[in-house]
This record gives sequence, structure tokens and C-alpha cells, in this order.
Amino acid sequence: MSSRALAVIAAILASTIYGINHTVAKGAMPLYIEPFGFIFLRVFGAAILFWTISFFVPREKIAISDWPRIFACAIFGMVVNMLFFFKGLSLSTPINSSVIVTLSPVMVLILASVLIRERITLLKALGIIVGLAGALVLILFSTTSKENAPNIPLGNILFIINALSYGLYLIIVRPLTAKYGAITLMKWLFLIGVIINFPITIGEFAHVNWTGLPFEAVWKMAFVVLGTTFATYLLNIYALKQLSASTISAFIYLQPLIAIVYAIATGADTMNWTKGIAAALVFIGVYMVTIKKTKVRP
Repeated sequence: MSSRALAVIAAILASTIYGINHTVAKGAMPLYIEPFGFIFLRVFGAAILFWTISFFVPREKIAISDWPRIFACAIFGMVVNMLFFFKGLSLSTPINSSVIVTLSPVMVLILASVLIRERITLLKALGIIVGLAGALVLILFSTTSKENAPNIPLGNILFIINALSYGLYLIIVRPLTAKYGAITLMKWLFLIGVIINFPITIGEFAHVNWTGLPFEAVWKMAFVVLGTTFATYLLNIYALKQLSASTISAFIYLQPLIAIVYAIATGADTMNWTKGIAAALVFIGVYMVTIKKTKVRP
């Protein structure tokens, strides 16, 4: 099997885990753990795992010139991205989150045009408008609250900020993936993430009744740390070695499909016309952004 095929499989597995995560993580909050406390658990647990594995792989030295980029990656990939997503998930619903995060390819395109002067075609510009319109439908026409989703519009806005942050992370981390191994990058990114997140998240983390957690809470927290954090970041870094940031972000298409099926099957969320229309607009917009013109041979 080619390295590109393995990278595609890695990206699909990462999106599948992310899709399930929308419901699993939501099920643990806020009954067992608050969103910011969950983030500390994520980054601290992942940091331990990556540093442990790092002792069994060749050691790599980070160039001094790369530290500012690594620090920026940690800010957008392990702090802003995670904090806004989990806070949004605590306020909104799994299906809403899975639909809005598909805007990442749109955000990648917008950021790429600003940061690296990538040209935006008319089709891609229309895709941006359509995709953002879908997100606005969810923000403006969703119910203001429901059980275990106290402020859906605000939660949806936080998801958009999350998508923007993750898109920026994908762009700035890719040059590093060509120079360093996945374990080397992840151990430093998550260590920096732990340090930055600590003052923001430690309060909610300390309030968790760790000795009284039922099995339901334990397996959901373990899934988020081992699957959503450790496995997906490793899979995406591996995929980025062979695929572009825009290609990786396009695999986010799978998330809402998996999330919607899983959320409905487990009774964690329901589908309605507002979500359906919004999802359709977002999917069409993202498709218009990621489609590539094929050259016609004479």
C-alpha cells in the first residue's frame, strides 16, 4: 500500500473518531466534568502519552528558528481550538457542532489567501458565502436552549471560532511536519498546551469528583484522551506528511455524517429541518471550496 493511501486511511480514521467524539464528549459534560476541566485532562493526558512514547523513538532537536511556529501551533491547536470547541459543545448540541466544524476547509482557504496569498476563484468565493450562510442558519434559527444545551446560538458561534483556529493550526503546522517526526512535534505541542491551559482550566479540573466517577464517565473521558486527542492528532500529523492542509480539512466532511448517525442512534440529539438545511448549505459550500478543476487534454 502506498504512503499516500495510508495517509488517506489515517485521515479517515481521525475524522471517524472526531465524529463520534461530538456525542461522547457531550455526554460527560457538565454532569461529570466541566468543559475547561475536560481540556486540561485532554492535554495533560496526551502530553504524558506522547512524552512516554518519545523515549522509544529517535530523539530530534528542534531548531531555534522553529520555536515561534511551534508555540503558535500550540496556541491555535491545543488551546484556542480545544477551549472554544468544548465550551461550545457544553452550550450547544452534537449535531450542531459536527455541522459547523465542517467549515474548517473554508477557514483554511480564507486564511491561506491572507497568509500565503493563495488566489480565491469565483467558485471558491461563492462556496465561502454558501458555507457561512449554513452556519448562520444554525446560529440565527436554532432554538435558544434545550436540555443539556443551555445556549445553542452562543455555542454555535464558539464552534466557528474553533473552526477558524483549527484551520490556522493546519496551515502553520504543515512546514514542521516535513522537518520533524509526529511524536517529536506532539510531545512539545502538548507540553506547551498544558502550561498555557493550566491557569485557565485547573479550577474546573480540581472540582471533579474523581473517586466517585461511574464507568460511563470513565470510558468517555478515556475515549477523549486516547482517541480524540492522542490518536487523532497523531493520525493527522502522519497524514499531513503526504497530504496538503486543504486536503486534510476536506476529510472533515465525514464528521457530520458519522456524528449525526451516532447522535441519533444513541438518542443524544435529533434532526430537524433547520439542521438539515444548514448542513446542506455547509456541505455545498465546502464542496465548492475544495473542488479542483480538471485540465482538459487537447
